[in-house]
Amino acid sequence: MKLRTFLMIVAVVALLYGLGLLLLTTFMATTYGFGTSASEILLGRFFGVAMLTLGLITWLAKDLTGASIKPIILGTLIGDAVGAVVALMGTLSGVMSAVGWSAFGIYLVFTLGFAYFQFMAPSK
Repeated sequence: MKLRTFLMIVAVVALLYGLGLLLLTTFMATTYGFGTSASEILLGRFFGVAMLTLGLITWLAKDLTGASIKPIILGTLIGDAVGAVVALMGTLSGVMSAVGWSAFGIYLVFTLGFAYFQFMAPSK
């Protein structure tokens, strides 16, 4: 898979989650087993803003090459790796419902993808 294609996939997933968290906050919260208090909804919306930002950054970076794309790859690699750990902890502890495994899986796949492009993909 080419980096451009991978960035587009990450962007679409992040944008969809971001919009879902901003527009369907209560649905997303209950799907993942979270509460729906005003503070939990606000936190969900803040997370939606972060996902929207990630989606826009990765979409806008899809045509970058060489040294200009490296900071985005490394930053998203670290962020996704931490996200995978947090999602795993949240799911194993029961804070998130079984749907939390999907969050862990998405973070894990993105971590592995960004690790590939950071450390193993041929330089161009």
